[in-house]
Order: sequence, then C-alpha cells, then structure tokens
Amino acid sequence: MTLAHLIIGNRDWLLPSLGLFVVALFVLWQAYRNASVDRRIQLASIALKVIGFALLIVFLVEPLWSGTRARPGANIFLLLADNSQSLTIRDDANQPTRGESLKRLLNNNKADWRVRLEQDFDVRQYLIDDQLSRTADFTTLDFQGTGTSLAAALQTIRERFHNRPLAGVLLMTDGAATDLDANLADFNTEDLPPIYPVLFGAKESPRDVAVNNVSISQTAFEDAPVTVRADVKRSGYHDSDIVVQLLDAEGNSVQEQTISATDNDGESVASVRFKLRPTTGVSFYRVRAFPADERDAFETSGGSSEATLANNTRLIEIDRGPGAHRVLYVSGRPNWEYKFLSRAVEKDDQIALAALIRIAKREAKFDFRGRTGESNNSLFRGFKKEIDAETEQYDQPVLVRLNMKDAAELRDGFPKTERDLFHFDAIVIDDLEAAFFSQDQMELLERFVSERGGGLLMLGGQESYRNGGYARTPVGDMLPVYLDRVPSARPDARYRLTLTRDGWLKPWVRLRANEAEELQRFETMPEFRTSNRVGAVKPGASVLAHAADDVGKQLPALVVQRYGRGRCAALTIGDLWRWQLQRDDETTDDAAKAWRQMLRWLVADVPHRVELAVAENPDAASTALTLRTHVLDKNFQPLDSAAVKLTITSPSGKPVVINAEPSLEEPGVYQAAYVPREPGPVLVEAVTTDDEGKPIGKVQSGWAGNPAADEFQQVKLNRELMSTLAEKTGGEIVAANDLSRFARSLPTRHVPIEEPWTFPLWHQAWVMLMAIGCFVSEWGLRRWKGLA
Repeated sequence: MTLAHLIIGNRDWLLPSLGLFVVALFVLWQAYRNASVDRRIQLASIALKVIGFALLIVFLVEPLWSGTRARPGANIFLLLADNSQSLTIRDDANQPTRGESLKRLLNNNKADWRVRLEQDFDVRQYLIDDQLSRTADFTTLDFQGTGTSLAAALQTIRERFHNRPLAGVLLMTDGAATDLDANLADFNTEDLPPIYPVLFGAKESPRDVAVNNVSISQTAFEDAPVTVRADVKRSGYHDSDIVVQLLDAEGNSVQEQTISATDNDGESVASVRFKLRPTTGVSFYRVRAFPADERDAFETSGGSSEATLANNTRLIEIDRGPGAHRVLYVSGRPNWEYKFLSRAVEKDDQIALAALIRIAKREAKFDFRGRTGESNNSLFRGFKKEIDAETEQYDQPVLVRLNMKDAAELRDGFPKTERDLFHFDAIVIDDLEAAFFSQDQMELLERFVSERGGGLLMLGGQESYRNGGYARTPVGDMLPVYLDRVPSARPDARYRLTLTRDGWLKPWVRLRANEAEELQRFETMPEFRTSNRVGAVKPGASVLAHAADDVGKQLPALVVQRYGRGRCAALTIGDLWRWQLQRDDETTDDAAKAWRQMLRWLVADVPHRVELAVAENPDAASTALTLRTHVLDKNFQPLDSAAVKLTITSPSGKPVVINAEPSLEEPGVYQAAYVPREPGPVLVEAVTTDDEGKPIGKVQSGWAGNPAADEFQQVKLNRELMSTLAEKTGGEIVAANDLSRFARSLPTRHVPIEEPWTFPLWHQAWVMLMAIGCFVSEWGLRRWKGLA
C-alpha cells in the first residue's frame, strides 16, 4: 500500500510562524504563572490555548496531504476464474456447489466491487482449466475442465504481460492446482504480479475416499518382480473399512486388500502394496478404492455419499521391457555351472542365454585328418572360412557355440568388434584365464560395460580372478575387488554363505519373503569347498554375501559395483553347483531361482538400441506429452540419420501416426509432441529404420492419463497453497464478502502506473472551527472559575 505524507506548501512562512508560536507560548506563560486556580484547570486552559494558536499558525504554512494512487484505466487487472471439474463438488448437501457460488458472484456485473474495479483498472477476464483462455464474460463457465494448470497459466501471464502495467490477479478458485506442490518448490514466482485468491469451498474436508499417489517399483525378485504401492486417503469414513482393488485392463480383479476402520475421524492416509508378475511389454492396470459398505453403490456409480467418485480410481502403466535380454556365457571348460545355469533360464522369457565353451585349449599343431586333404583340427571346422598362417603352425582353441541366433554368430570365437559384442546385454566369464582374450578384446569388454552399459559377472574357478591372470588388466580393473595382496587359502576349508546388511536390502539377493525363512534357507544350504581369494573391496563396491569358513573368517562371496554406465559383479564361490546337487526339496529349486534373479539384476538397466520414453512436458502450457526416442547404431553409438515413425493409440482405440524429429540438443534423440484428447491409456509404438530403409528396431511404451484423479486428488479447500502463492507474490487471500473493501483499497496500493494527488489541509473549514472551539473552551473554563 502507498502511504501518504505531509508537505509544507508555503515554506517562506515557516520560520515566522515558529516565531509567532514561541511568542504566544511566552504570553501564555506570563498570563497563567500567577493565576490562583486549580493546577489541572490551569494546564487544561493552557493546552486549549496552545492548540488553538497552533491551528491558526498552520494556515500560514499551508500544509498539504500528498500521496500517489493508481491512474484510472492505465493499469491492467486480471480476473481469473477456475473452470475445472473440482468446482462441481458440493461441500454440504444443503448448499450450492463451489462452481454455482463462483458463477453467481462473477455474473453480477453491477456489484460494487466490479464497478469500482472497472473504474480504476483495465479489467480483463480469463478462464483457467487445463489451459488459460480469454473470455468476454463468465456466462461460459461450465466447470468441465479436466485439470487446473495454474502454474502453466501463471507462466503464460508472465510472458504475455511482460513489460506491461499489470497491477494484479484476482484468482477465483478452490485451490486445487494439478501442477503445483504445496510449497511451490519448483515454481518461480519472480516477475509475477500480486495474486489475490478468492476461495470457494468449506474449510473441513467432505466425505471422500481417494487413491492419491501410486508408485511402481520393479526388481529382479522372481516371485513378485513388480510392486505397486498405493496411498489411499479417506475423510469422514474413519468408521468404515476401505476396499482397495487392483484391476487388469479388462476390469477383472487381480488382487484385493482391505484397510480397517480407524479412530481418527479426520483425514488419514494408509498405504497398500500389490505384488504381481505382468507379462513382457506394456500393461495397464487400475487401482481403485471405495468404502466396503458402499460397494454396490460404487459399482453402479449411484447412491454414494462421497463428494466425488472421480478420484477413487487411478490408472497405472507397467513396462516390463521389449523382450528377452541376451547374455553371453564364456567358459574355459565344460562344467556343472553352465548346465544348471542354462536349465535355470531355459523357460525365462526375460533371459536368452548364449554360450561359448572351450573344450580344448590352443596347442601345437598335430596331424589330425578328419577328411581327405584336411590337415587342421577338424573340431575347429566351422569357425573360420580360411586357414591363416598361424593355423598352419598351431591349433586354435576348440570352442562350442550354443544357442546362437544364427549359424554365423560368433563363428570366429569371442567377439573382436563392438558390432559383434554390443548386441549382448551381459557377459558371464566362468573359469577362463585372461590369456584367452587379446588386449583389444579386454579393452572391448571394458567399453562394453562403461560405454555400452552392459553387465559383467565373473564366477569363481581355478582360472578366475588372480589365478587367471586378471590382475592389472582392463577386465581386472572393472571387477569390484582388488586382485593384489591376496591372502593365502586353506585347501581343506569349508564355506557357508551368509548375507551382509547390504545383501538383506537387495530383493534380487533374497529368495524368501521374510527374514526367518531366509535364515532357515541358509542353514539348509550345503557347504562349499572352493572360494577364490581376492584382495580388498574397492571403494564404492558393495559386499552382498560373505563366505564364512569353519574357523569363522569371513571372505567376500558376492560383490557388486557400478562401472561407468554398466555394472560388474564378482561371485567368488567356485563350486556353486553343489547347491543344486544337494537340495532337499525337489519342488523348490532355490539355486535356479538365485541364478535367474542374479542375471535379471545384471541386465536390468542395460540400454537397448531403440528406447522410447513418454512423459509430460513440464514447460508446456497444456497437457502435452513428449515422445522421446533414443536410437543407436550397430556399434551402439548415437545414430542421427534414422527415421522414427510413431504410432499412437488413444484410449478410444484410434491410431495416430506421426514422425519424430531429430533433437537439436542431443545426438541420436528424436522427439515428438502429442496432446491426449481423452483420459485413459495411451499406447505408443516406435518403428525405426536407418538411412537405407533397413529396420533397426521396434519398441513400445505407454502413458496412463489420470486427469480426473489428479484434479480431485485433494477435495478439501487448498488454503495452504493459495496462502503461500499470495505471500510469495505480494498478494493476500480475499474473502468473497470482503471484495468491496478490497476493490476500494486497490488504487492506494503499489501499481505500475501511478499519479500523484494532494489534499490542502489548511483549506478546510474544520480546522478553523477546531481553533475557534479551543479558544471558546479556554474562555469557558476561565469564566467558570471566575478568571474572566
């Protein structure tokens, strides 16, 4: 608010007036100093005479009361009316809805506050729902907006009225903003005009059950790889049980849980968790909640006592990936580990295991004639098309390829180029010495993990870790343990596995649902006799399991760490196959389950050649979705010359085909925007081709649109949010019945364009009348006491 101040109009008379006032005081003192009258009467008379003289002297200096005010019609003032569906809530059965109260207030164009506001400002009217729109009047309010994008609307106002005289915004709303949090943490309020919210709705929350936040977590835990956590808020239903259901895309109930009644008669929030195993690809589910005693009313959408049913259901999207991840198993000799590992993942739709097993080492050439005229080792037949000079002197290692995608894959042995190696997602090295790899191949493995983002797992064995010569090699540098200063081992030691604190926290390491069953499982596991000794654990690595020998010494058994974009793991137990052979329960194969979970963790975050992400655009002024496709070439480098075609299937089933455009900021990234016109599941499929028209890959993703659930997430009047917004912008909350006072005070507040005003205090009749009154009163006192 602009404060007025006093101005002396005639400064030439300032000193003479002070002199006259001093003379008057001296005369008064001389007149009353010897008067024989009561002290109080004497003081009162003097005071009246002094005030009278002071008022008369004021006329000489001509004081003016001056200030500034808004120049009429020069400043812009906005009226924003919330047109979203949350205004249809009826807080009391005997009262109108929030929207009816708002519409009645705004449609009265002759109200005092409207008339005064239009006299002083250039008033402009807007509607706000999922976007900001200009309106000639508020008769178009229908309260059918699917959201309240208040942050986007204020951002539009900031940009549209930049460098223009915007005095303020009168915001008519219930405070239900779908793109703002309670403390405005991610919203910049700088350069915004003062916001004056006028709130509609009761202070107490109406009766309602709502599914608020739903989070989805995916793990490598086999029994329940996906966990859905839902927060259910209830108001006014403390004495009723709440039923929470998980429904599939066809509306069939998958799981159901019940939240018991509570003693808290206010708002309360409870969480439920659903564990499920969806199929590969994109799946849509619904989480819904309702009072147990209103099940029939909820099913028929009629007769419920809730404020709204729009927030009882929330749609979720679960993406389990495009298909199986390819894992390459490389072994120095045929062993039991591959047998049980391949058997474990044989029916796993997420893992495709290919194997390269050496059955004979590289030896000096011998005369072995398998066919007439053939002089090289016939077991090597099929790996090379031609015999080179080295083959004429030495036999090559004899390798067996298993589960390859075609006859040509890895026919030359372990990959030597990114193109051959990078289409795998993880590598498992088992009992194979470092000399098997060339220096270039080991550097290729390092890039596979650090740049490609693949996974590397080294198993224990006589040719692994330090015994295999991996110290000070690119592969050894990736491992989560040091290979120097290795302690000596007892040949007769026996080892039992135990989980560390970090291991207990990893779902993919555990095989049971609770701690007691997990401890019992470890007690029934057999003792192991082979453990590779390794050095200290590297900084940043995590020890998930220990191998405790018979004297109580604990050695690292399972150690993991991040390395570049990928991850590495070291499993030092060399005879894990004993676990498979000595299991007691034929119906429970814990070893196979452990193998599957370990490999799923290893490939969990490995990027594919084509990846598609669908997300809301936080900078858009509407509910636009950003479709972002990341494309890599055969060497898994960003590909800028690809063509990306997106097929978008709306909730009604109508497909829309658009082309994604290359990003100007990131190589290999193609973007497109899509605005969903209806709530529900949106399925997006990206088909990519290279510059020659050859297919690169096809991937799917989805988006779960919940505009109504977001809009009605909080049915209670959100006074806290509006109070914070008003405080940070220099405004205040205005009551609907106080709008007239507010409109009268606006011209005296600070606005962009102001004009000065002055008020002559000396040219007022009341000043002369007050001076005369003081003199008359003083004379009356003297007359009363016989002094006059």
